[in-house]
Amino acid sequence: MSPQLFARSKDLQQLRDEGYYVEVRDSSLVMRDVPYFTPSGKVVRGILISPLHLAGETTLQPDNHQVYFVGEMPCQQNGSPLSLGNNSLGSYPTGAGLTAQFHFSNKPQNGQYTDYHHKMTTYAELISGPVQAVHPEMTPRVNRPLEDEETSIFKYPETASGRVGIGGLTSLLSNERVGIVGLGGTGSYVLDLVAKTPVPLIRLIDGDDFLNHNAFRAPGAASLEELNTQPKKVDYLYGIYSKMRHGIETVPVALDETNLHHLDGLTFVFLCMDGGAAKAAIIHKLEEMGISFIDVGMSVNLGETGLGGMMQVTLSTPDNRATMHAKVSMVDDGENLYSSNIQIAELNGMNAMQAVIMWKQLRGFYRDYEGKAHVSYTTDTDQWEGNS
Repeated sequence: MSPQLFARSKDLQQLRDEGYYVEVRDSSLVMRDVPYFTPSGKVVRGILISPLHLAGETTLQPDNHQVYFVGEMPCQQNGSPLSLGNNSLGSYPTGAGLTAQFHFSNKPQNGQYTDYHHKMTTYAELISGPVQAVHPEMTPRVNRPLEDEETSIFKYPETASGRVGIGGLTSLLSNERVGIVGLGGTGSYVLDLVAKTPVPLIRLIDGDDFLNHNAFRAPGAASLEELNTQPKKVDYLYGIYSKMRHGIETVPVALDETNLHHLDGLTFVFLCMDGGAAKAAIIHKLEEMGISFIDVGMSVNLGETGLGGMMQVTLSTPDNRATMHAKVSMVDDGENLYSSNIQIAELNGMNAMQAVIMWKQLRGFYRDYEGKAHVSYTTDTDQWEGNS
């Protein structure tokens, strides 16, 4: 990601050409080796971090005048703090593999920085100026060889996390290897959400073709030309999400007791499939492997006043397998209209969203005070209910 970004962005390349040690980490611009006086008068070097505002692989004008700083409070030689706008002390996980101690908000004279060269050099000069007045050789232009550039699972920078300061939380998902078993309506929405996280591997397991009825309950819009080719679900969805990221594997088979090796190497699984012997075998295997997983289910009934729907999301972890066995049916339900592919995309999407939220709660992305392992929703009452 970084080399192409620097090649396309003159302001970033100018920083490197002038000897600043700058790199891009998790869509944040990181400037290292900025000298400053600590409150005790010692000269050390700190790190400046700014979220990037991008269009593809090209920088835009910075959309704010704020930066994060890793280090102690930058001071004058006598220990008095520098004036850097609003100096907020705290703990700021930046998502760049760094936790900042300060958040600075220094507006330039015209109220906006022209580019990232202007922004970063302004802060670097403000912070290092007192040191350079005493030690001219102590400069942020260190001309130091760069370490290896980071590689990203995404094909273009993911700037959403950095803009809102949740990069540190997003990184909690960066070691996950996710399997999605069943890429129908709910499974395809699960993929849509998981694909936008930094998980390095998403394995898609489904043996069915992508047909007209699938197009009406999956994210996005399939073309007539695509449907005419009768692609496998996993191949159709790979074609969409491989545009934005690496790390998607396709397994165009129906998973059952004969091919459970396709679960090998995963750390988490979403089960988005009907009940039956195959599902029972998969659950038994996941438990045997010690893998946490979530099962999603939906029941839709047709009555005189319209459709009534019930959705449920159930989490199974090595510490709690009982809830899954108590709540999830392993039996095929021929009366369930969901099995007949009725178009209920909004319920598919809601079911998937709750499943992904529960997964992120498990991994610490979202707070979870109650630790629910099962939640259900009914359209009749428009209420969620849950239990541990």
